[in-house]
Amino acid sequence: MSEVHAPQERRVTPLELFFDLVFVFALTEVTAFLTGDPTWHGLSRAVLLLAALWWAWEGYAWLTNTVDADEDAVVGALLVAMAAMFVAALAAPTAFGSDALLFGVAFLIVHLMHITLYALAAHGDPDLLTAVMRVAWTALAGATLILVAAFVPGDLRPFLWLAALIVGLFGPLLRDLGGWRLEPAHFVERHGLIIIIALGESLIAVGVGARGTSLGATVVVAALLGLVVAASFWIAYFDFFTIRLHQLLDERQGTAQIALARDAFSYLHLPMVVGIVLSAFAMREVVAHAGRDLGTVPALALCSGSALYLAGYVGLRWRVSRTLRGGRLVASIVFLALFPIALVVPAIAALGLVAACWICLHVYEIVWWREARAGTRALRAPAPS
Repeated sequence: MSEVHAPQERRVTPLELFFDLVFVFALTEVTAFLTGDPTWHGLSRAVLLLAALWWAWEGYAWLTNTVDADEDAVVGALLVAMAAMFVAALAAPTAFGSDALLFGVAFLIVHLMHITLYALAAHGDPDLLTAVMRVAWTALAGATLILVAAFVPGDLRPFLWLAALIVGLFGPLLRDLGGWRLEPAHFVERHGLIIIIALGESLIAVGVGARGTSLGATVVVAALLGLVVAASFWIAYFDFFTIRLHQLLDERQGTAQIALARDAFSYLHLPMVVGIVLSAFAMREVVAHAGRDLGTVPALALCSGSALYLAGYVGLRWRVSRTLRGGRLVASIVFLALFPIALVVPAIAALGLVAACWICLHVYEIVWWREARAGTRALRAPAPS
């Protein structure tokens, strides 16, 4: 297998999208896991599970940004990895219980296939091969810790998972960035697609919440409010954020570009994905029990889901300009401040408050950032011939 240096403006392939569907199926399983255990115990494990799944998916996002995903050998290897990811997704709801071993084995296979394929693709590029080997040990050590967790008492498993994430997901922060390759357009598109597919899971969660209820006015209004929140997530990401992020990557070269891609996508997209899943779980609960009060964990998920999602943008602003200001920072604080209110009002009212805050943020950005938005969005328009 030969390494393929990505051509300019390479697009995401259908195989990559198919792989992403397996990942999003895993997200739906996490939502089901949290629905079955809406406690602090369940919430902490769900976040660990989400971080582990994101770690696995992100590795393949970097891989397919470097190799040709249409090459026969790559297709075969990705299908094997996809099968392992699918098994891990099936085991996700009981990954801390009866299926801990099954999840651990499947998860380790996902990482083994990733490192093997990356190493084969880099055999003609010594710098890239060295870079791959630098992170291989942390990735495999982390995945092995999750497998080992299956053999310890249940109460200790989350601690081993946390150690695995520190080693595998965050270990690369301590590694040199020399040798890596990046094609910005493909990388930005790949992450944008995973966000929009994950948002589709939010809408599915709303539909599942409505299942088994009579579609009266209260349920319909709750479902529409859920749509407003999901659409707000979409607007916050796709209105001009992706264009500006692509521009920032294009302005950098070498390790500076790799570092920004790592921080902006591998790490700062994680709170966005966690926020989407927590919001999906909360909206499912709201639609299913629109007239009742929310429990503590669903209420926290409803408010913190939007706050975490915006925290990704706030973190990126700090990463690029070392400033903490703007409407998204204020909105994330407001979402957290809504938590005590969400505990004492009906579920539909709590969702209405979250939707109203999102609408206020959009109005602020449309008015206050009108010229900046227009200038950024103009970059997306084709140049005149």
